[in-house]
This record gives sequence, structure tokens and C-alpha cells, in this order.
Amino acid sequence: MTSFVILLRAVNVGGTGKLPMSDLKALCETAGLADIRTYIASGNVVCRSDKTEAKVKAAVEAALEARAGKPVGVLVRTAAEMAQVLAANPFPDAAPNRTVAIFLDAPPPADALDKATGRQGEEMRLGRREIYVHYGDGMARSKLAIPAAKAGTARNMNTVAKLAEMAGEG
Repeated sequence: MTSFVILLRAVNVGGTGKLPMSDLKALCETAGLADIRTYIASGNVVCRSDKTEAKVKAAVEAALEARAGKPVGVLVRTAAEMAQVLAANPFPDAAPNRTVAIFLDAPPPADALDKATGRQGEEMRLGRREIYVHYGDGMARSKLAIPAAKAGTARNMNTVAKLAEMAGEG
């Protein structure tokens, strides 16, 4: 069985998309996943499955849509991929709580950073299926918009490190 990290989009953020982690765990069980653990109330799941990444994603999306009545974005990485995302952080000396990986389903387009708007000193780099952003002054006042990241979901490097650690234990 493979260890996976599942990242939900727009869950328990800003008072919308409320989903208790106990319900998320139950949904993942319904989707046929094993050894399910959640991490902080923002839609992070570590689990194991003998399914492919695509089948894990489809099963969780179907279970979430059945519960929510609408599609919920789901991104999936293997434990090895999550460790690689952490190792590839192009801003290793920056504050991990001000550096995020925006997870995408596919590699970002080569011109993704050129199309970003509202820059105020943020540093950005492309990853394999991620866009890394260092918010030197924090995210709160940032006006940065990256069109290629619209369907993605961001996690700061502290969360990426913890999820990589949890998935590596599976």
C-alpha cells in the first residue's frame, strides 16, 4: 500500500466550507482508504491505499461531492512526492510560515509567474506540480494573484514538513 497526502481546497477557511475533521475521516473510510489521519482543521489527510493517485483523488472527490452537494477540490501526493516538495523548496532560508507551496494537479505553465499580478515583493518559483511563493511581508496584505494557481491549494512549509513526516511514518 502507498502512503498518500490528500489536500482539500477551501475547507474550514474564513468560515466557509466547514467540514469537521471527524467527518472527513469518515468520508475517507467510505472512499476505501486506510490508516487515515487528519492534520489541523484545514483539509489535510494522510492515509494509505492500494489505489492509484488518480483513483484516490476520484474516490475522495466523489465522497465529498455526495456530502457537500457540490464539487470540492482535492489534490493528492504520494509520501515521496510530498517529501520532494519539501526538499525542493527554493526558499530554504525564508520563514517557513511565510513560504507556501501551491499544489496543482498538473505542472504549472512555463509563463505562470509572468501572468501573476499584484506583486509587492513576493518571490515566486515554479516546481514540478507546485508554485512556491515566499511572502516576505506576510500574506495578510498581499495582493498577489496567480491565475495558474486558481484551482490549487496552498500549504505553508511548516504544514508541508509535518505532512511529509506523517506520510513517511505510514
